[in-house]
Amino acid sequence: MEHSKPTVHSHQTRRVFLGTGSAASVAAGMMVHSSVPAAEVPQELRLGVVGCGGRGTGAIKNSLDINNGVTLVAVADLYESKCAGLVKAMSKAHPDKVSVDAKSMHAGLDAYKRILDDARVDVVLFATSPGFRPMTVQAAVNAGKHVFAEKPSCVDVAGYRTCLKAHDAAVANGTAIVTGTQYRRQVNYIGAVEQIRAGAIGDIVSATTRYCSSGIWYRERKPEMSDAEYQLNNWMHFIWLSGDQIVEQAVHNIDTVNWVMDGPPVSAYGSGGRFTRPSDSEMWDSVSVDYEYPGSRIVSFMCRQIPGASGENSTVIYGTHGMCHIGSMSSGSRITDRKGSTTWEMKGSIADAYKQEHKDLIDSIRSGKPIVELRQTADSSMTAVLGRVAAYTGKRVTWDFLAKKSEMDLFPSDLSWNGTLPQPQFAIPGKTKLV
Repeated sequence: MEHSKPTVHSHQTRRVFLGTGSAASVAAGMMVHSSVPAAEVPQELRLGVVGCGGRGTGAIKNSLDINNGVTLVAVADLYESKCAGLVKAMSKAHPDKVSVDAKSMHAGLDAYKRILDDARVDVVLFATSPGFRPMTVQAAVNAGKHVFAEKPSCVDVAGYRTCLKAHDAAVANGTAIVTGTQYRRQVNYIGAVEQIRAGAIGDIVSATTRYCSSGIWYRERKPEMSDAEYQLNNWMHFIWLSGDQIVEQAVHNIDTVNWVMDGPPVSAYGSGGRFTRPSDSEMWDSVSVDYEYPGSRIVSFMCRQIPGASGENSTVIYGTHGMCHIGSMSSGSRITDRKGSTTWEMKGSIADAYKQEHKDLIDSIRSGKPIVELRQTADSSMTAVLGRVAAYTGKRVTWDFLAKKSEMDLFPSDLSWNGTLPQPQFAIPGKTKLV
C-alpha cells in the first residue's frame, strides 16, 4: 500500500542509531501514515457501527474526531439501550456528524444485516464479540462495504479461513479493510521495526513478550437469561466468543512479534492454567508459550490476568548487537547496545494511533487505493489460537497442522437468543483433544 511520508510530531524524541544516518532517514523508512490534510470538500462517507459497547463507542469517536466529511448514519447491537447510548454520546461529541433516527438503530443477533442492507452506509465499523467477526466481515465485503474491524480477526481455524477468503474478496472488489491493531500505526512501534530492519540490533536471535495484568470484568447470570443470552452478555469468559485472553487481548503483542519476524511462527509449545476464574468461566488466567519462528528463533510469550500479581506489558527483541525494547501503550521504544547504552529511542502516543487507523482507512477509500490488511491480522489472531491450542492440549502444535488440517470450528451451529448452549467447560492438558 502507498502512503505519503509521515510528519514528525512535536512529542517525539529519538536518538538515531550510530551508523544509520540522520533522523530523516529513520522517518523515511517508516510504514506510513497519510499526512495529507483533508480536502476542503472531501468525498462524503457515511458510517455504520455494529457493536455499541465501549470499544464500538471508542472506535466511532476516533473516526469522527479525526475525519472530515464523515457522518454516522446507522448503529446495531444486541441491545437497543446500547444503540441509544452510543448515538447520544456521539450526538453530544459531534452533533454535526451524527444523523441517526429511530429507524436506523437496530437490535438483535441479526442486527448487523440491517446495516449491510442500508444503501446509505459506505463504511461499517465492527466492534462485536470476536467470535462473530469472520462472518460479519465477510458479509460486509460481499455487500460491497468498506470495513473497520476490531482485533482479533478470529478465534478458531474455521474463522481464520473465512478471514482469508474475505481478504481476497476485498482485494478483488476494491473494498477496504483496516483492522484494530493500532500499534502498527504508532510511531514508536513503526520506528522500532524500521530500526530493526536496518540492522540496528544485528540479526534477530529471540524475543520475549508479556501481557500481564490484573483481573477482568465478570457478569453474573440473571435468572431470566437463556444460555445464549448469558454467554453473549458475558462474552469474555467463553472461548467461542473471545478466544481467551491470549487471543482477545494479548494478540496485540503477538501481532508485534509477527510484524518483526515477517510472518507467523512454525510451531508452539505452551502451558498455563486456572487459579482465580469464576467456576462458569472457560478462560484460563495464565498462559505461557514458546513460539518457534523460522530460523530456530524462539519467542517466549506470557499473558496473565491475576489480581495482585505483578503487571507487565512489553516486547523485547534480542539481536546479535543489541536489543530493542518496545513498551506498551505510550511508554515508548528504545534500542540498547550490548553494554546497555541507549543508542536510539522514540516516544509515541497510543491515542494518536487509535485515530490514525481510522484516518488511514478513510484516506485510502478517498484515494481510490483501499487498504486491505485483514490477512496480517488474521495471521496474528491465528498465531494466538496456535498458542492457546498448544497450552490447552499440552501438545507441540505446528502452524501447518492448524492452518491446513485442523477442523476446529467453535461457533454454535444453531445460535438463537433464547437457545440452549453446552455447559461451560475449561481445557485440561492431556485430556483436551487436538482437532
